[in-house]
Amino acid sequence: MDLGIAGKTALVFGGSKGMGRACAAQLSSEGVQVVIAARTAATMEQAAAEISAQTGQPVRWVSADITTDAGRDAALAACPAPDILINNADGMSPGDFRTWTVADWHAAIDSMMLGPIEMMRRTVDGMMERRFGRIVNIVSRSVKTPQLELGLSNGARSGLVGFVAGLARQTVRHNVTINNLLPGVFATDAQRHHILGMLESTGKTFEQLWHERGTNNPAGRYGEAAELGALCGFICSAQAGYITGQNILIDGGSYPGTF
Repeated sequence: MDLGIAGKTALVFGGSKGMGRACAAQLSSEGVQVVIAARTAATMEQAAAEISAQTGQPVRWVSADITTDAGRDAALAACPAPDILINNADGMSPGDFRTWTVADWHAAIDSMMLGPIEMMRRTVDGMMERRFGRIVNIVSRSVKTPQLELGLSNGARSGLVGFVAGLARQTVRHNVTINNLLPGVFATDAQRHHILGMLESTGKTFEQLWHERGTNNPAGRYGEAAELGALCGFICSAQAGYITGQNILIDGGSYPGTF
């Protein structure tokens, strides 16, 4: 299927690794002019070169922190008028809510709620004027199946999802859609970091937890980042203009509900 987005521009946060990189690679393979943004220059430079070699399309990168005004300014200086915006930020480490400080909560909200909202605020009007826009927020299944140890992420991401529910209904008549992807367990560095944060509380080894989390769902395995990238590519396509304000699970069937 031709997704109809060749020649469009995309700004992909967290595009140097994991699911963000998979989204960047998928969009680049569709002929989109991709700029990846993250904090670590070395990993971005490598990712941009590798994606370019894979897709035959130039991929640019910018060192930018979505949690700061300066970082958001830098991202938009590199990609001033994106047609596609992918908001993606690592979750916070698991822990006991009794030990979390107000500063911890502020850090989570800046990264997973306010940063993405600020990027939407600064790009959505231009998208509506141009009569095309696709905004995809990579969040987590935890907004539907909350886990206490992930409370920092649950809370911040749920705030983002709640905000999107209102905004997405105002932009779609201008061919600008806003959707959230809710991944379950994926074989990424973020998942490895998550498991490392659980070792002390569970008393299990990394290998035990890695095996359990990868097999304890109906699919019997971890998701692969490229699978989420492919889904993201379709949600960004010209054909997906009637899909907005949705929270789309991609979790191997682990969410137990009907709705």
